[in-house]
Amino acid sequence: MQLTEITYEGQPPIDAYGPNFFRVMEQIQEGPLAILPKGIVQWTGFDDLNDLIAAASEYDVIFIGTGKDIAPLPAKAKAELEAVNVPFEVMGTPAACRTYNVLLSEGRRVAIAALPVSE
Repeated sequence: MQLTEITYEGQPPIDAYGPNFFRVMEQIQEGPLAILPKGIVQWTGFDDLNDLIAAASEYDVIFIGTGKDIAPLPAKAKAELEAVNVPFEVMGTPAACRTYNVLLSEGRRVAIAALPVSE
């Protein structure tokens, strides 16, 4: 069997996640996490969309993690993103992290904004 090492250029992958944290580049990030083409940004949740909207032209899709399980976006957040044509996919945080890492490893222009999983 031949193993191929995955390399990431530019943005960092998500190494791990758990109750109320993400590990990125061997550093623990507590609470919600957003990684955009410019790097990790402070994100407090669905009421904080300014950075996601401002960077929309820099990515093809943003994966929005809603926590342990998939849940609908709050109507206000969904309307704000759709009003400015931000391309997004909503999924549970575990699936959002995996999908982000896979597409990032393929060199795709992706971003993620995710709520942590709860215990």
